[in-house]
Formats: sequence, structure tokens, C-alpha cells
Amino acid sequence: MKFKHLIVAFIVLLILSACNDGIEPKEHLGEIYSVALDSIMEQDEALSSNMEYIAIDMSNFEELDENDKKEIINYFKEKYKVDVLGATLEQLKEKGLYNPDTMALDGVLLRIENVDFKFNNNIFFEGSKYRSGNGAVGVEVTIQLKDNRWKSKEAKMTWIS
Repeated sequence: MKFKHLIVAFIVLLILSACNDGIEPKEHLGEIYSVALDSIMEQDEALSSNMEYIAIDMSNFEELDENDKKEIINYFKEKYKVDVLGATLEQLKEKGLYNPDTMALDGVLLRIENVDFKFNNNIFFEGSKYRSGNGAVGVEVTIQLKDNRWKSKEAKMTWIS
């Protein structure tokens, strides 16, 4: 009986390894993070109204190198035609890009708090889009490889303030 289980396990392992398309997600982090951040950006479009800039908090993007970060910045500049900068909320305040009277940004701040590389080239992100304390959303995004391109499989809001 144990021999049958061993054979079944071996066959399953062979099938799973045959399904691997040889693409290593960590070699495409700039593209993957751009797709994930853009999926967050598309949530609650009212937060984007009259935005003067997009800030992306890259302070916890340890796996990305400088080229990946530049790729993300360029992607957003091209798509949204506004200034794009890598900055935390504190850095935005220091630069005078936070209005203390309205307690809001003149742009939006995108942030990724959690990344989980799943089986079969699916990557799960938890992030947020922030405009003010009363204008922010949390988002869960799943990115997958489809037709040799990284695409958003699902994006859903998990909280709103």
C-alpha cells in the first residue's frame, strides 16, 4: 500500500514539474510590481481626482534593484502623465507635499505591505492607496503569468477609510 502512495506522489511531482514554464518571477520584479501597483491605483478612482503626483513608497522593496525601481517610476510616468516619485508619507511631509490644513496629499501614495510568491507563478500582494486619513483603501491583488505577460488576475478592496 505504501508503495502505491509513493508511486502516486512521484507521478504528481513529475506532473507538477512538467507544468513549470521555466520563467522565474524574481527576474521580472519591475514588471510584476508595476502591474500590482497599477491594480491598486485603479481602485477608488475618486482618490485620484485632480492628483498632482503619484508617490510610491519603495522603502520595503528589498528584492528590487535600482533598475526595477526606475522601471516602475517610468511605467507610471508614461501611463498617468504626472510626476512620479519614490517617497514615504514622512518624506512627502518633509518635502511640503502634504497639506496640513486639509490633512491630505495633493497626489496619491501607493504602498505594498506584503508580497507572497505562490505556486504556479501567482503572486499575492497586499497594499494601499492613500490620499488622506479619510481617503484611503486597502487592496489585495493577485498577479499571474498569462500568455508570457504578467497580468492582474484579481484585485479587491479589503478596507476603506
